Amino acid sequence: MAEIEKVKCLIIGSGPAGYTAAIYAGRANLCPVLYEGLQPGGQLTTTTDVENFPGYPEGISGPQLMEDLRAQASRFGADVRFGIATAADLSKAPYKITIDGEKEIETEALIIATGATAKYLGLEDEKKYAGMGVSACATCDGFFYRKKIVAVVGGGDTACEEAVYLAGLASKVYLIVRKPFLRASKIMQERVMNHEKIEVLFEHNAVGLYGDNGVEGVNLVKRWGEPDEERYSLPIDGFFLAIGHKPNSDIFKDYIDTDEVGYIITDGDSPRTKVPGVFAAGDVADPHYRQAITAAGSGCKAAIEAERYLSSIGKI
Repeated sequence: MAEIEKVKCLIIGSGPAGYTAAIYAGRANLCPVLYEGLQPGGQLTTTTDVENFPGYPEGISGPQLMEDLRAQASRFGADVRFGIATAADLSKAPYKITIDGEKEIETEALIIATGATAKYLGLEDEKKYAGMGVSACATCDGFFYRKKIVAVVGGGDTACEEAVYLAGLASKVYLIVRKPFLRASKIMQERVMNHEKIEVLFEHNAVGLYGDNGVEGVNLVKRWGEPDEERYSLPIDGFFLAIGHKPNSDIFKDYIDTDEVGYIITDGDSPRTKVPGVFAAGDVADPHYRQAITAAGSGCKAAIEAERYLSSIGKI
């Protein structure tokens, strides 16, 4: 490596978890260095309005919220940098993180806040209408579709939960399921099938979206490739993806425990991983809630744990 830098506390990731960890670590005089990753600000930068983050009674745009958190972290001394963590060696302390394939950082304490990436179908229209009717979080965006018509893509527990949640807000929910059955647990299947506002479209594939200033409908194929294949358009106001998330944990998997999907496993309700001095915060360790406020809370916990760890090994 051409360059090696030694730091006390390194934070990887820049969503609510990473920035909050940086705020707390900065205030604790840990001189934190934070690398923002591929998407500075995280998933919230693709969201238009955030109305459920405390302290903003009128709501705030996702990018502005992240900019506020970034500025607050910088105010308390966090060194916020552009760069992507491309490799990790957590075999022994100090831990080594490679940035952009060339710069090596040695750190006494590491906070992993790399988030999770929502899975999409891969349609060009998903990008075209991002923030204009396409969402991967019903809890985040469902409020904007009160008394409107929406569609949810997916057949597992998450998709069914999202459909039921949205049915409490929208006038109609279509659940678009590729297979002729639901993969969800029996109780979730029953809730969906018995809900008067939810209509399940089995053996359907979404192949495109349409609309002038946002999503106005979805193009569907029923029984794709079969002799009775049918193609038609369905008017909707919102299109929700619920086909899973991929935690951004790959470079750490050789050293810390993850579940079968890739979410980092921590010690109980704490952010501690099985490696002393390595902590996980936010969506990368949260398969259940995936909210900005829960991520921020876990970032706070990670920074407090990092301060305690550094104190215990005499590095403060």
